[in-house]
Amino acid sequence: MIAEWRWIRSDLRARRMQATLTVLAVAGIVAALVTAATLLEEGTNPWRGLFTRGHGAHVWIHTKDAPDISALGSLNGVTEIAGPYLSAPATLAGSGRKVPVALQEAPTALPKVATPLVTEGRWLDPADPDGVVVERSFAAATGLRPGSAFTVTGLNGATHALFVKGVAESGDQGFYPDWAPGLAWTLRQTLTLVEPASGRSENVTGLRLADPEDTNLVVQQAVTALAGQVQRVSTWREVRASMELDNRLLGLLLALFGAAGLVGAALALANATGGRVLGQLRDLATLKSLGFTPRQVSTMLLAEHGLLGLLGILIGLAAGHVITAATLRVPPSPGQLAAIGLGTILIVLIAVWLPAWRGGRTAPIPAAPAIPPHGRLSRLARLALLVRLPPALVLGTRDAFTRRVPAVLTSAGLALPMMMITIGLGCWATLDDFAKNPAKVGQAAALSVRPGGLTADEASIRAMADPAVAAVYPGVELDALAPGQTRTVRTRALGSSTAPYPFHVAEGRMFRERGEAVAGQGLLDLLSVRVGDRVRLTIGGTPLIVHIVGRVVEPEQDGEVLSVGIDTLAAKDAVPPHFFALVLKDGADPQEVRARLQATGTLQGLEVTQAVNPADRLAVIRVIIIALIVVLSLIGLANLLTASALGLRDHIRDLAVLQAMGLTPRQVMATLVTGTGILAALGVLSGATAGALLSRSLIDWEGHGSGVGAGIGRAPTPATLTAAILIAVGAALLVALIPARRAARARVPVTAG
Repeated sequence: MIAEWRWIRSDLRARRMQATLTVLAVAGIVAALVTAATLLEEGTNPWRGLFTRGHGAHVWIHTKDAPDISALGSLNGVTEIAGPYLSAPATLAGSGRKVPVALQEAPTALPKVATPLVTEGRWLDPADPDGVVVERSFAAATGLRPGSAFTVTGLNGATHALFVKGVAESGDQGFYPDWAPGLAWTLRQTLTLVEPASGRSENVTGLRLADPEDTNLVVQQAVTALAGQVQRVSTWREVRASMELDNRLLGLLLALFGAAGLVGAALALANATGGRVLGQLRDLATLKSLGFTPRQVSTMLLAEHGLLGLLGILIGLAAGHVITAATLRVPPSPGQLAAIGLGTILIVLIAVWLPAWRGGRTAPIPAAPAIPPHGRLSRLARLALLVRLPPALVLGTRDAFTRRVPAVLTSAGLALPMMMITIGLGCWATLDDFAKNPAKVGQAAALSVRPGGLTADEASIRAMADPAVAAVYPGVELDALAPGQTRTVRTRALGSSTAPYPFHVAEGRMFRERGEAVAGQGLLDLLSVRVGDRVRLTIGGTPLIVHIVGRVVEPEQDGEVLSVGIDTLAAKDAVPPHFFALVLKDGADPQEVRARLQATGTLQGLEVTQAVNPADRLAVIRVIIIALIVVLSLIGLANLLTASALGLRDHIRDLAVLQAMGLTPRQVMATLVTGTGILAALGVLSGATAGALLSRSLIDWEGHGSGVGAGIGRAPTPATLTAAILIAVGAALLVALIPARRAARARVPVTAG
């Protein structure tokens, strides 16, 4: 056993660089897998954990008047009820901006159902009637902390000074700003002071169910029992989807890269082990002649390369734990770490077992030379002869495919990382397209204006007066009951049928008449309809039948948005408009226009907000892509070093012959570099081609699954793809040049075979 460990240690010392790269490649892949698993689980767990600890309600029903609690409590499946609580809209003013907020009544003692989880400060206290508790994500977005003072404005225009009593989390509402308006819990007396008119407030009632899968049935029964009082309904499924969207996208991207990288790392390990076995045939034969059994030799090789993989796994698990704990503030669970660690160990052992087994079958003949197999010239070598390439390049072309299996493993080990790098560049190009062409993701309007203290006509005139504004579209956003009245969906009326808002239509056409509509992919999937179908909705008790004539790319509300002309709505819902969407002229700076409009409308409380581009929300993907490109490059680098070392060992005898024939060190070096460079070029080109073909379809597939819709994917630009290929091939040649230069300058004695 001592002799075996000494041999392993000496072998690792002889190839420190290759061993280090192998360890780093495995560590990077494992860290990516840990981060991906944590993101994927965290995409659901924030809601699950908050909902469980807060004993949340599965259904929230919004009604104009207080509902009949006894009727709701008698519904099959309803176990507990939260509320009813009054809720009123208001505007929070602070830090030079105004944002909408929903004030919701809460009791002085924390309720048993839908309990807000206080993380900072304290809960409501009758001794501090001006104190409110703010939902955590809304507090983070607005910079509010316990003790912060702010001002709210009711719909009647009156202002009221309040302060933050505490900050709390809730599993009954999604994170702000994806779920708007922001939420603040207040005492009833504070809420009625801000909004004294009962007609401007609503009642919200939460239902906790014995079986969450009965949600649709319970909602139908509730809507029937309340006989037209229901204005809108939200369920636990909507909240969970809202909380998981961004993390799910990041998690899936990381999982895809991690899985592909793990396969690449397995190929690198298999290639490295196979190369070492071929290069150590003399040493292995000597060990066999000294009495080592085939099992001992195989075990020794398996232990050597398995230890490299195990070290990389341990480093990757530690790095993944640190990354997730620092960036997500949620460390991975022990079960995740164990599953990823054991799975990776299994893949590593499988990758190195076959070469190790072949090494154990080495014949015990110490003088056996490691001569590469001979045979016919490959087609590429014959082509090199036909076009009369220099002799050094012809010899290198011949050497590239001397050993077919290692050659395939080397090219595949480079093709897979290059394919994933190209897909990553496609993701980058898609984000760039979002930023450069916001209209393609439903954001033709860079700004939106809410009248505030002005009338709708005055706000429209004020917006059109700015020289940078090209068009103004009146808009209304309402919640409509979906068919079957099991949940509500966002209905957006923007522009008119004759002058529609310039949505980017990915399928079908834009609406041109009253009663026509376009929808996001999420809504089509939710209602199980297609472009061309008709849908019946209910808005404020009024039925609305629309003909869906097109599908638009919709980044909001998971794509569960129906867009119509404002003239399609009933007059009571369309007048006056809630806001105006401003499309700016080419070259106009949205921030400058926003500043001008706010300056002119300060006294009247004009509210101007700038659209948040999806590229800004997903900017962290760029950092992830860079990190993964580095890891995948390490995998390719480890493969190339193995291929270079194997080629050098295969042709160590040829070097002496070439030198004796008069080839200069530069020509000898060109021979060695050409053999490795051809394999690298084939792998890089095939991987880049596959990645370019797959990137757009994969991004569109994810867009379809997330509700945004297909039609958003972009392949890397030809210039970017060409640069990536040249850099990859150039790096491969530089890596192959290092051992080739050292070998070409060495004096190799000619020995008898």
